[in-house]
Amino acid sequence: MKSSRRSFLITSIGVASTLALSRQAFADPAKVTEADPTAQALGYKQDATQVDKAKYAKYAAGQDCGNCSFYQGKGADPWGGCPMFAGKQVSAKGWCSAYNKKA
Repeated sequence: MKSSRRSFLITSIGVASTLALSRQAFADPAKVTEADPTAQALGYKQDATQVDKAKYAKYAAGQDCGNCSFYQGKGADPWGGCPMFAGKQVSAKGWCSAYNKKA
């Protein structure tokens, strides 16, 4: 009798853990905000047209995260991953000083 109760508890804990982990895996990743410390350090703007051109002379019209080599989203995705902001997503219309034109 004790053996079956123990097996039941161990199995129940395993199932509960698996469900909890799978929910985290499918949760939407956080989106980078301009208030994020890394975003501030890189001059990230969610809208590239709002970049301070005097402060970031490297910026040129037409540059945005969607056409940056670091952007991990698909062509039409409004948000996508970026290694500069580990685990967070950036706006395809955004820009930061790490911008590197996609080849």
